[in-house]
Amino acid sequence: MIRDKHERLLTYLARDGGWVTAGELSDVLGVTPRSVRSYVTQIKDEAAPLAPIRSGGEGYRIDREAYTQFVHTGAGDAETPRDRLYAIVRRLIDSPDGLDVYELAATLHVSDSTIEADLGRVRQLLSGETLRLGRAGSIVTLTGTETARRRLLSRMFREETERGMVELVAIQREFSAQTLGAFKTDLVQALTARGYYVNEYGIADVLLHIAIAVDRVSKHRDIETNAPQADLPPEGVGQDLHSLIQTHFEVDLGGAEIDYLAHLLGTRVITPGAEPAHAHAHEGDDYLDRYILETMRDITQAASEQYVVDLSDEDFLVRLSMHVQNLVRRAKDRSYSRNPLTKSIKSSFPMIYELAVYIASRLQERAAITVNDDEIAYIAMHVGAQLERQMYGDDLVTCTIVCPNYYDLHSLLLQRVEGSLGTELRVRQVVTRSDVDWSTIDTDLVLSTIEPPVPSPGVVVIQPFLTAGDIDRARREIAEIKRMRRRERIKGQLLKYFRVDLFFRNLTVADSDTMIRTLGERMVEASVVDQGYVEGALQRERMSSTAFTEALAVPHAMTMTATRTAIAISVNETPLSWGEYRVNVVAFIAFSAVDRGSFQSVFDQFVEVFSNRADVQRIVRNAVDFPSFIDELVHVIDA
Repeated sequence: MIRDKHERLLTYLARDGGWVTAGELSDVLGVTPRSVRSYVTQIKDEAAPLAPIRSGGEGYRIDREAYTQFVHTGAGDAETPRDRLYAIVRRLIDSPDGLDVYELAATLHVSDSTIEADLGRVRQLLSGETLRLGRAGSIVTLTGTETARRRLLSRMFREETERGMVELVAIQREFSAQTLGAFKTDLVQALTARGYYVNEYGIADVLLHIAIAVDRVSKHRDIETNAPQADLPPEGVGQDLHSLIQTHFEVDLGGAEIDYLAHLLGTRVITPGAEPAHAHAHEGDDYLDRYILETMRDITQAASEQYVVDLSDEDFLVRLSMHVQNLVRRAKDRSYSRNPLTKSIKSSFPMIYELAVYIASRLQERAAITVNDDEIAYIAMHVGAQLERQMYGDDLVTCTIVCPNYYDLHSLLLQRVEGSLGTELRVRQVVTRSDVDWSTIDTDLVLSTIEPPVPSPGVVVIQPFLTAGDIDRARREIAEIKRMRRRERIKGQLLKYFRVDLFFRNLTVADSDTMIRTLGERMVEASVVDQGYVEGALQRERMSSTAFTEALAVPHAMTMTATRTAIAISVNETPLSWGEYRVNVVAFIAFSAVDRGSFQSVFDQFVEVFSNRADVQRIVRNAVDFPSFIDELVHVIDA
């Protein structure tokens, strides 16, 4: 398994897709360009004969085909300290009587001192677990429950796999569970037949637990009869699970095993699939707890008032409450569900994520639990879907169809346009004359079967019988219209929030908290916020990192108590460690209640401007003072 720095380098290159300079990679990894070159050389050596990284005058870029083969075939899995560490732990888990240190060193072809150092790392790995490493002479043993051993196996597997969604094929390969794919298909069918929605993002984690259970039971390592279990799903799910495991794996899991796995399904994967309105009519039934429902009603009402959105829809409330009910159970067990979309949601929809943070913070207080970033992202998915339902149609491109009258040709064309592009535009008028008064057409887009006198932006000439090429050209024009709209909004909303006295260049501080306090103090001096807002920003940061992209952090409080909306910004050539990222731009945002109606659009647009690292580097390089910063910001917006 590739080392952590190597993995981060490969992941960044894969996500970018183009050429990336050593300087940019050094900023991302927090190392020197010389170290980057060393990492690339090491990766090439490990991957040989594959070449997952290409080098050139413009820097480095990923070779996707070679990279995919490198990751999925295990090429380059040369022995590394982490590989050896995990191999030792796997052997300890499988050896109840312990391992002899000297025999272990001989088997792994390393020195006794290397094994002793590895055992020290094993103890560090076990930190936070209920497992303990024991030693009697040359014999080392792992003590603890079977449940804890399985939890450690699951954790190690996730750390060994690439960041993102756990892949089914990787689970099958690791635990020799070749029929896992067919098992999943039958399990999903059974759950759906019983009336459940299945969370495809969460099911891979449960399949991992199932594969581990099958592997351990086949080695006569059964789970304890008092293993964690609570609030099992309705009767029938356990029976389905037991039957399918017998059929696909030829292993008979005991009642405690099945109950525990059914508990995981109930809290991570399934929710009742009845129509929400029907579920609400039975809100007092055994599944949806009335207290959870009323708690979420209070929280979403407060969120609606704070962020000026409408979260009052009862169907949405029931869906969210059912999710939160399972979330509370997971949080009390500290068995959180992973969300492979967390980073993309956080960077692409920061305001929706922020709303979810607000809801999660209030839920933490009411339920006395901790909600992590992955679980916040699941809440964001519910909130985002609801806001999308409300906003659908508000941002559609308006369109005029020009099609001179010939029988019902214009009607057929209208039907085809609406059928192919109806989700992206709204047809406001159909002009059936050949002598078109082009000056009177005021829609965003014109789809015309005749050429205009002068080629004009926003006019797409199409065939009377709409072709696939016509549709593609129309979609490109629609995308361009929406892009221009968005940029105009950015210009109109963003620039009015910057002030020369709140712009800083190369502000050197020790850490993220100090940066928040430093920028916050400038805000206090400018009479924009009080000290309570600064403390609120620090509290918000502890809830979830405000590094929304790899180059930008946006600290802020969850209240809107500023006297006016303003942004204090620090543009730094030397990146500052901020959570898992190293950021060059820190923008302390203060919002006033008066401006809260524009909070979502401003917040999302600001993060979007700084989502492209090349643009950020341009701003960092050229924004030497406030006027040049504004010039560069406008350039990036207009690029």
